[in-house]
Amino acid sequence: MTEARGSAGPTGATHALHAPGTPCWVSLMVHGLAATQEFYGALFGWEFQPGPQQLGPYVRALLDGREVAGIGQLPPDRHLPIAWTPYLASNDADLTADTVRLCGGTVGVGPLDAAEAGRMAICSDPSGAVFGVWQAAAHRGTAVTGVPGTPAWNELLTFESVTVAKFYETVFAYEEEPVVSADFDYVTLHIDGRPVAGIHGVGNALPRDRGPHWMTYFEVADADETLARITDLGGHVLKPAHDSAHGRVATVSDPEGARFSVIENPR
Repeated sequence: MTEARGSAGPTGATHALHAPGTPCWVSLMVHGLAATQEFYGALFGWEFQPGPQQLGPYVRALLDGREVAGIGQLPPDRHLPIAWTPYLASNDADLTADTVRLCGGTVGVGPLDAAEAGRMAICSDPSGAVFGVWQAAAHRGTAVTGVPGTPAWNELLTFESVTVAKFYETVFAYEEEPVVSADFDYVTLHIDGRPVAGIHGVGNALPRDRGPHWMTYFEVADADETLARITDLGGHVLKPAHDSAHGRVATVSDPEGARFSVIENPR
């Protein structure tokens, strides 16, 4: 992660319509919806209200009354990876889905209307990493960033960055800024000169049981206290907290196995 603060606005910033290509929402599909709400409610202080039910039971997580993320329930017979999925903003979900297909990606769900909230699709890039597409109507996406309990950054973990970066640049018109390093494969994706997401090529360090996947970073006030709380709540620490140029970072999983990272920004 080279730009952990890139997508976060000022403290408590409320966003207007997100520019196309910007991560605008994160959503998690699980088997145990009630237990997952309890975990994240205790961890981040989220409260929940019902959301669109087109794909089954679904709730929106609120922080101080503002929407930050979504959690839905998988059908019992669907054995899909339990994972946080970022949604990338689009002015035309149907056109974006067509472009995904033309560029070698796959559209697994949609495009379809999510009641009056907007229009969505769930896609995968040519390497298999899953992401969402969101065309906003009534629901514009994450309503607050820059405070604990909100998404701070989204990063694609993949084998190598060059090939897949071309896919995302073509579909979403990103500008890219590669890290010039012989032993660090990283590209930061920009919209209008602003960093919005990253692609990290990790080679054989990619987990064999996951393959390429997007990782969401959530901001926390104290990374070490958060890890202790995650363990107490039945989650797991996958990579212990360590200091980085952008703050103290750790990778964890919730009780169902969904991986995410937490970041405590430098004071």
